Amino acid sequence: LFNVDAIAAEMKTIMIVGPQYDFSDREMQLLRDFWNKQGRILLLLDPSAKTPKLDAFLAELGVRVNDDRLMAMVRTGIEEIARVRDVIGRFLPDSAITKRLADVRAPFLGGTCSLTLDSQRVQAGGVQLQPLVQAEKGYWGEVDYNSDDPAKLQFEQNRDHAAPLTIAVSIEKGGSGDERVRVNSSRMVVVSNALFVQDNALTQDQQALDFISGSINWLMSREQMIGIAPKVPKTLTFSLDQTALRNLRWIVLVLMPLVPALIGSAVWWKRRA
Repeated sequence: LFNVDAIAAEMKTIMIVGPQYDFSDREMQLLRDFWNKQGRILLLLDPSAKTPKLDAFLAELGVRVNDDRLMAMVRTGIEEIARVRDVIGRFLPDSAITKRLADVRAPFLGGTCSLTLDSQRVQAGGVQLQPLVQAEKGYWGEVDYNSDDPAKLQFEQNRDHAAPLTIAVSIEKGGSGDERVRVNSSRMVVVSNALFVQDNALTQDQQALDFISGSINWLMSREQMIGIAPKVPKTLTFSLDQTALRNLRWIVLVLMPLVPALIGSAVWWKRRA
């Protein structure tokens, strides 16, 4: 948006992935004009970036971007407990985008903040909010996420944000609310994590790819094309230490030739007898 006077009329959908700097007043006006003309936007936020004007635009639509980071305490051993910041998200069944992924889990790597939805406030303006992904049980939204004090990185009631924690939401303005009825509308998908679509994340699980594909199809009013994509073929690899290699060598060089030799000897002995 830096070098354009207006978003081209033939452009129906734009993607904003992990903006590192806030938009200028002119850029925000371009974005608002595009949205008000039934534009479609896929917005993946980087929680570490400070974008107050972009956050204010989302707040007008009933989505507040919280200044927190999702964390959880997980057991890594019999007595070991570790604090993790990578989020396991659960897809919700109430949207055309995620109904085929209902209750499927997917990793959202890196920092993720929570989103607070104020559906009642914006409903009168024809804006519909639908949560798409929520963090699994056990996560909380930590306000003191930059602290090095482990005592502060604990959930505090009435200060930190408690479950359920939404991390992805769809916004529609002017829609019918019925999937069977086609009405021109403004649409947006907001995710509070921009790293889950990177190559290293997509190679671990394909759920994120299915989610992004479904989001784009919904933004482009192609609901009939939303589905779970075919699995991507993966190369199966084995990692063997020295002990395993030694055992494998004995199996290949001794045990495998020995078995048919023993069987042959038994057959020969039986016939001779």
